[in-house]
Amino acid sequence: LFDFAQHFDFAQHLHLQRSYAYFIYEHPQDNHQCDYREDVYLFCYSELIILCNDVSCEQQRDFLGFSVINCLRQHRLFNSVQQHGNLILCKRHIVFCLLYNIIDKCFFDYCDFFGFHLAYYQQCLRNRDRLCWQHCRQQDRVVTVEYWLEITNTTLAPNGIDRLVLAVNGSVPGPTIEANWGDNVIVHVTNSLADNGTSLHWHGIRQNLTNANDGVVAITQCPSAPGETQTYEWRATQYGSSWYHSHYAMQAWDGVFGGIVIHGPATANYDHDLGNLFLQDWDSRTASQLIIVADATGPPTLETGLINGTNSYNDSGTVTGDRFTTTWDSGSSYLLRVVNVGVDTHFTFTIDNHTLQVIATDFVPIVPYTTDSVSIGMGQRYDIIVTADQAAVASDFWLRAVPDTFCSNNGAPDDIKGIVHYGDSDSEPTTSAWAITEIDCTGEPRASVVPYLSLDASAAGDVSVDDEVTVGFGSGLTWLLGDVSLVVDWQDPTAKMVLNNDTTFATSNAVTLMPTAGDWTLLVIESLFAVAHPIHLHGHDFYSLASGTGAYADVAPTLNTANPPRRDVEMLPAGGYLAIAFKADNPGVWLAHCHIGWHTSEGFALQFVEQYSLIAAQYNATTMDDQCTAWDTYQTSAGLVQDDSGI
Repeated sequence: LFDFAQHFDFAQHLHLQRSYAYFIYEHPQDNHQCDYREDVYLFCYSELIILCNDVSCEQQRDFLGFSVINCLRQHRLFNSVQQHGNLILCKRHIVFCLLYNIIDKCFFDYCDFFGFHLAYYQQCLRNRDRLCWQHCRQQDRVVTVEYWLEITNTTLAPNGIDRLVLAVNGSVPGPTIEANWGDNVIVHVTNSLADNGTSLHWHGIRQNLTNANDGVVAITQCPSAPGETQTYEWRATQYGSSWYHSHYAMQAWDGVFGGIVIHGPATANYDHDLGNLFLQDWDSRTASQLIIVADATGPPTLETGLINGTNSYNDSGTVTGDRFTTTWDSGSSYLLRVVNVGVDTHFTFTIDNHTLQVIATDFVPIVPYTTDSVSIGMGQRYDIIVTADQAAVASDFWLRAVPDTFCSNNGAPDDIKGIVHYGDSDSEPTTSAWAITEIDCTGEPRASVVPYLSLDASAAGDVSVDDEVTVGFGSGLTWLLGDVSLVVDWQDPTAKMVLNNDTTFATSNAVTLMPTAGDWTLLVIESLFAVAHPIHLHGHDFYSLASGTGAYADVAPTLNTANPPRRDVEMLPAGGYLAIAFKADNPGVWLAHCHIGWHTSEGFALQFVEQYSLIAAQYNATTMDDQCTAWDTYQTSAGLVQDDSGI
């Protein structure tokens, strides 16, 4: 088969270096068809096939995808030339049946096998056929993507003003970790900082049975000491858009972050994937300096913001820096993977005159809906399709990230902007902004966020509230969940305690035990303060069952358990409540916390120790001990004192 494929220049499409069983059937009979069973992938190729789309034709030696499959399903016989839409099939076709070892006998559509966008893949998804997917557990693909990252101190000028930053491979944001659904991902992270520990957390990655790779200091690991290299390895069991960031002190907001793109199916078609679009608040002071202000007097006002790491800035009448720009072809559609990486800014995202089609929230594909603007909390992600259909209006448009002044303090709320150019135009836009109606930082309407794959959470509605915690203030400016402000020890992470069979967690560790597999936890968080909070849970996509203003007990809301929104970051309304539920199906030590940077540092967090007895097997005790010993040696010699929550 390999020789045959090479003869037809086919090897690059079939990826025959992988460990799969292939069966080839050459049938000159015009009426042959492979058995189309749940454990068979069916593909067709013909020397005489011609595939035409709306604008071009590709002749011969073209690996055909979804349209061919549809055609085969509808046309059982191929007696001479047949036409199905713009697809023309001729005689002498060859049918490949690829027998796949299927776990649980689950049917995978063809696009699941072939992957999506990376260089080593020939994209099988046409821009009009991106919905070719079935939800199911992924299989071992023997495909590993590997990255090397180095974290350093440097000086950059994202808005034209020099500032000390912590960079990943010399840039802010750092390189994008790109993979396909089902790939194994290995990332080697070298700490080359002058005087600090570090870690990397893979935000939203579920880490199924890889809890040791979650990258949270004092929870799953000791900090990585300067000069050390740590290797993280995890499986891309989800697909969509996210980011990685340091989970040590305020490093994430001093520049230690970058994108994650896991290519997979979509719930609507588009022509071009533009990758991550980061919305970020920014200041000439470092986040490490700003947290001192936040701890002393409350959240500081940040000077400005960036889009994908750049923006212009009016410095006392002198304009410095450059806007983010993107060039579009009129009539084409574009996927934007919008990520809020801010420390304390809730953004509303808009593009003048353009309608936004939202197709995913966090790592969860949703039934597409359209809107003029999208409200994005810290840590949240939205996959958005935009069609360049406004050429009759203008050739240049403002792309805006507008801080929600209800919960965000920013000195340039109308000047965090990028530019969309049509074609060769390079003028500054004169377009006007959409009117923004969402002004209370509650996020997108719950009714709009409908998961495409419908899952029922009725079991969660049958349990009593396991944890009901009220947000409050402790001594100084610390946050409480219930009566506890989380404090964990860099030198003695929770996972290390589990490895040592130590179950005497301190009250300040804010540990909730979830010992039984399959049990549901219903968590209600209330806030009496006029501040909205983005609540992030590691290790799970939770079910968002209810939220609103007022006390939960007084309101007694009806929980939505019929395909409720699922995500890993949800907004707790100001002066209100949030009810979320998740199932104990992923053993590990998982952090839940507010994603406002000041609040994380100030103890607004708790942790779940899930299926305690199954956690140790996910860790290498020697690796843990070696890393913690290296950190202890460095911390002692450097005289570092932990002065925050530890996470």
